[in-house]
Amino acid sequence: MFPKMLLPAALGAALLPLAAAAHSTLAQAEVPVGGTSKFTLRVPHGCEGQATHTVRLEIPEGVYAVKPMPKAGWDLDMETGTYATPYLNHGTEMTEGVRAVIWSGGDLRDDWYDEFTVRGTVGPDVAPGHVLYFPALQTCADGSADWTDTSGAAGVSNPAPHVTAVATGGGYDQHTSSAGDPVTVGEIAISEPFIRATLPNQPVAGGFMTLTNAGAAADRLVAARSPAAARVEIHEMSMQGDVMRMRELSDGLPLPAGGTVQLAPGGYHLMFMELAGPLAEGDSVDLTLTFEQAGEVTLTLPISARDATAPTADHTGH
Repeated sequence: MFPKMLLPAALGAALLPLAAAAHSTLAQAEVPVGGTSKFTLRVPHGCEGQATHTVRLEIPEGVYAVKPMPKAGWDLDMETGTYATPYLNHGTEMTEGVRAVIWSGGDLRDDWYDEFTVRGTVGPDVAPGHVLYFPALQTCADGSADWTDTSGAAGVSNPAPHVTAVATGGGYDQHTSSAGDPVTVGEIAISEPFIRATLPNQPVAGGFMTLTNAGAAADRLVAARSPAAARVEIHEMSMQGDVMRMRELSDGLPLPAGGTVQLAPGGYHLMFMELAGPLAEGDSVDLTLTFEQAGEVTLTLPISARDATAPTADHTGH
């Protein structure tokens, strides 16, 4: 039997994880400076036994280009405002954007758990080690639970959900890759990427890869860009009668939950338009992909032969 004097301490230690879990927190502990990430608010309970019907999440300075994830059964609203510092987003200056996201009209019982997600980009001027606070407010029928303390002090009863910004590459290899190496962002895995070599003065080139969505929700490849081309478009080739036709997928490429989509010659592919120069076999080009839910990722495509149907063996990374 434990001595009586040790019992309260043992109980206190055992209860600490439960107390910490009672707070609303972000699922992510760290996010890369200059990178696009998901920020997922975890709501573990209601307001002293009451169901939560509204969740409000504030976006801190330093996070821009925010897009919220809608939830079935909840209304979605956004509050916008001016940024303290403008941001350059895909060549366009952004001076204002989403500063708070509100999900309302739901019924999250006190004994249920749920998550509320946004995605956004951490500004390049945010210092590594800086803590980004996302104050959150749960509203119930006759009360509220606020998680708004941004002091960072230990032991406060209502700490604001937060993440720490880290230098790109510091524990975030999933946001970049060397030539041919598999890369993941969110629930999306990208494997066997490559681009075909070109002839001198050839204006376009095709890029290929395999995209696997390991998540429980569908996603979509919505954009791509590369310094090797003026623009990169998402295309599909298909037979229409006896004619092979190519079209741009202006709404992006759907990625079903738990599914795999192959970008390969004769089917889905990325078309690099207005190349900056010829692509020589054995070299590589950088490519940035943007997914509707998973966010943004930069990877390196090895340049394979002009008639290649798979990455050159020397560049597969295996």
